Amino acid sequence: MSRFVSLHRSLAEDEVRRLRTDMRSQGVAYLTSKDQPFLLRLACAELVAELDKAAAAVSRLAVKCQDPLLRGFDRIYDGLKAGGACPVLRGGRVTELERFGLGSTAKGVEKRVKRVEKYVAATSLLYAEMEAMNALEATERRMEQQRRHSGPIPVQKPGVSVAPSPIQLELRSQRHKVRQLKKISLWNKTFDDAVDFMVRAVITVFARISSVFGSCVLGLPPLQDRSRPTLMLRGSPDFPGKHSSGPLERPSKMDVPILRNSAPMFMTNESLAKPFESLSNLLQAGPRTVGGSGLVSRYANVIVTAEKLLITRSVEGHAAQNDEEVEEDAAAREELYHMMPSGMRASVRAKLRECWRREGGTVDGSLAEGWKEVVGRILSWLGPVAHDTLRWQEERNIERHHRFHTRPMALLLQTLHFSDREKTEAAIVEVLVGLSCMCWYEDRGREPLRF
Repeated sequence: MSRFVSLHRSLAEDEVRRLRTDMRSQGVAYLTSKDQPFLLRLACAELVAELDKAAAAVSRLAVKCQDPLLRGFDRIYDGLKAGGACPVLRGGRVTELERFGLGSTAKGVEKRVKRVEKYVAATSLLYAEMEAMNALEATERRMEQQRRHSGPIPVQKPGVSVAPSPIQLELRSQRHKVRQLKKISLWNKTFDDAVDFMVRAVITVFARISSVFGSCVLGLPPLQDRSRPTLMLRGSPDFPGKHSSGPLERPSKMDVPILRNSAPMFMTNESLAKPFESLSNLLQAGPRTVGGSGLVSRYANVIVTAEKLLITRSVEGHAAQNDEEVEEDAAAREELYHMMPSGMRASVRAKLRECWRREGGTVDGSLAEGWKEVVGRILSWLGPVAHDTLRWQEERNIERHHRFHTRPMALLLQTLHFSDREKTEAAIVEVLVGLSCMCWYEDRGREPLRF
């Protein structure tokens, strides 16, 4: 349920506008692609893939339901993705989807989402309170064992009750809190009730995806989602003029354009006939990308560490460091050195030797200031991509404290996953060389970076 709420929030109007802004950012445009229709298809592909995973979990729960319609959820979902070509959307079967909220108004959808959010919050709190209760119960058992082994048990006088200890009072209060949370969370819900909520969420999110991306992803079912306006593109037959989200053109079915990105793909008749299979192929990063090379985490951490070093070096009076600050600075540089692949270390060393020969073995204040400006300018567009990369990885973490997050998701197109590897490495090398030149000047001969 938390994943459904997160998907719903990721498709809100504000998030869609933010996505369009990120698509035009210098980092995404330079490293990944300037082809905005392609980037929108990437976003659509990832959202559909996330919805598919959540729908698969619902299908596994649905087989335990009493309602035969819920038990056949996998058939309903397949029919939903097939659109008008599937019997599930024809004749009387359309009432099945209407029962689960297809075509709901904005007010109805928001009411449903808030109800799901309430269950997610209550269940998350229940997990936390049950863990606290288990800890208290373990403490009580230890105290009871200590009392039994510490000496003879005192004889209790008839008619006189023993006052409960503070831990017993706290445990009693905690058990009451857990009982109350079980009543308002998913604990006492049947499979039918829980699955019904999630089936409605699947249909709502899928309708929103079709509504938002239908004008730029050919082949999506023409589902109407009255809860949000369609994201229109210039050139669309339904383009409403000033309400466009951007000057893009909907690709024609007659054209077969090559998408300019690191993993070119053709818009063929087969991709129109099988839109979801075509979308899933988009998520496969090519060998020339950072994601295809398996270096996403490493490069993101290198960039973030370099960003921290720049901030440290930009603080006034940095030269007057105490011993502790010097050690921290040296540790940060050592960490940065070990994170770099061997090929990148060689590139940085070669460029540093060239810079050293060109400047005659000295770095003056104007040159250091110039490098500082260059490094800051590069990190202004490279840094956000690295941060979004780490955020994306954190959101996909399966640890319990991440399971109940309902905030909007970061998408792969905002990360380094599809970034061109050569361009990314060149930008990182430029940043590291600039930092090293700054350190040469500020540290006055002390070795700044171990390259």
